[in-house]
Amino acid sequence: METVTSADGTRIAYSETGAGPLVVIVNGALSVGADAAGIAAALADVGFRAVTWDRRARGGSGDARGSTPEREVEDLAAVIEAAGGDAIVLGHSSGAVLTLLAASRGVPMRALFLSEPPLRFGVDEPAADLADRLQQLVDDGRLGDAVTTFQLEGVGLPPEMVASFRASEQFAAVEPLAQSTVYDTTLVREASTPDAALLSVTSPVVILRGEQTFPILIAAASRLAAEIEGAELVIVPESVMHRVDPVATARVIRHRTS
Repeated sequence: METVTSADGTRIAYSETGAGPLVVIVNGALSVGADAAGIAAALADVGFRAVTWDRRARGGSGDARGSTPEREVEDLAAVIEAAGGDAIVLGHSSGAVLTLLAASRGVPMRALFLSEPPLRFGVDEPAADLADRLQQLVDDGRLGDAVTTFQLEGVGLPPEMVASFRASEQFAAVEPLAQSTVYDTTLVREASTPDAALLSVTSPVVILRGEQTFPILIAAASRLAAEIEGAELVIVPESVMHRVDPVATARVIRHRTS
């Protein structure tokens, strides 16, 4: 992996594969850049240069106490610049929210592909103090509790699903990402009811969702596509229950940017 220094001095780790037009991939919650290796490989296979990266407080990237959504916007801007600019950006879940926020703040993007952004438009929003409670759990060293609280209250997963995940071998891999749940909670809350700036980005916008996914994500995709002038909603049948299908998604991006 290579690194770039963000505006506040935080080290951000990224890697790239393939050759061709640049696509920067922005991951969602509780994931690292390596989790996007499948979509990066699929993009490389259809002629793109794909960049994956660890958002702050994840993987090989650093962090700074009290980081805000604006710091993550600066991180994305730094990655795009380091990779050469003129980027198509694919954001998934909270990464789609970050992508839209960054575009609204003037970070240059050739096109935006927003995969299942978890916007609630004021309906059933998480408690206002959730980010503060998550930060306290992290500060107390209760990383696993921070992760499960985020999944239950921030994402809205069923308790039995969260309990099963916590009992699995995979849970240990996400505990070190607990601090990032604070940032994702703050980010999504800030943009959950998009303001005029978020709805008036000038780059082409394509909103992606699976045919089978969570109802809140179906509603968010439809509403966001309706409220951003010129945005296109594309249903990707192969993407199921908030999981991006690499080959199908790469095909959509190739078709709409060629």
